Amino acid sequence: MPKNTSELLTIRYGFITDYLAAAFRELALHHNRFEWINKNVRLGRHIEGRDERAIKKSISGFLKILHPVGEPTAQELDEYVEYAVEGRRRIKEQLNKRKSDDEFANIRLSYIASDKTEVEVFCPESRHAAATQNPKRRQLEEAGLGGTETEDVHEPKQTVEDIPDGETFPVIPSVADDPQKTSQPKEQHYRILYGDIGHSYDAIFGEYLPGAKKIVVEDPYIRMKHQISNFVRFCETVVNKAPAKDIHLVTGFDDTEPTLEQNTAFEDLAQSLRDLGVTFTWEFSDTIHDRAVHLSNGWTVKIGRGLDLYQPPESWYTIGANDMDLLFPAT
Repeated sequence: MPKNTSELLTIRYGFITDYLAAAFRELALHHNRFEWINKNVRLGRHIEGRDERAIKKSISGFLKILHPVGEPTAQELDEYVEYAVEGRRRIKEQLNKRKSDDEFANIRLSYIASDKTEVEVFCPESRHAAATQNPKRRQLEEAGLGGTETEDVHEPKQTVEDIPDGETFPVIPSVADDPQKTSQPKEQHYRILYGDIGHSYDAIFGEYLPGAKKIVVEDPYIRMKHQISNFVRFCETVVNKAPAKDIHLVTGFDDTEPTLEQNTAFEDLAQSLRDLGVTFTWEFSDTIHDRAVHLSNGWTVKIGRGLDLYQPPESWYTIGANDMDLLFPAT
């Protein structure tokens, strides 16, 4: 497109972009393409939950604009899917290069084309770049595991990271080698692969909660119904495991301001916790990004994926809808 200059301005009627945007938005409100996409788009085995959501949102946007009425052909859909997968891979490759661990290492994104073949999608500019496809990582000093890097930890602030493969291992001892303190919890580094089960909030947070009277949760994505439900589950874990008297949440919001549903849900939760002698307060921030749970007993739990570890089940009436030990995390 040429640079906009006064010579390009029309002296006739123009189509106001705000009007066009409003028209597209009105169309979008009445045409939810996600159900159709879920039935007609198949993605490869290396695509994780967060990748899947991003890709399908991109495809949904393409369909709303390019096919406001009707459906695309199989060839057109393949083109849209490939474009969306390429965009997601580009982001993931850059994240993978900058992360000291392998949280974003699954960059081999693919989809199942209309001819039933699996097509791996590459970014043209990085396809043959070894530094992007196989970035070098520093070794984990304590456990001798590749793909991760430890940070200096100074007492009394202790940390435990939750990173989406089922196995746990100590990173840095959080207490001195004192026989009388062997029962104390130690720093853990959790890896939960896509599709793993058996990782409830109790299993992840339970041993660090005793003694915590005040808890501060920083998570920008406590917004949608299932995310708020996840936070309620976390509060249930706190009530069962900790002598907590104060829970404070710092979260974000969509669009320009918090929704009525968010505030209503938090007010209901506050009343419920108040009946148990726990004060619950919350605040909204439009700049919050990092996710962590700060406990007054000295532990800080870094939750790279946030409390939104579990996505909503296909139906709220299926096994795993309430017991997170049976629910597949989609991260």
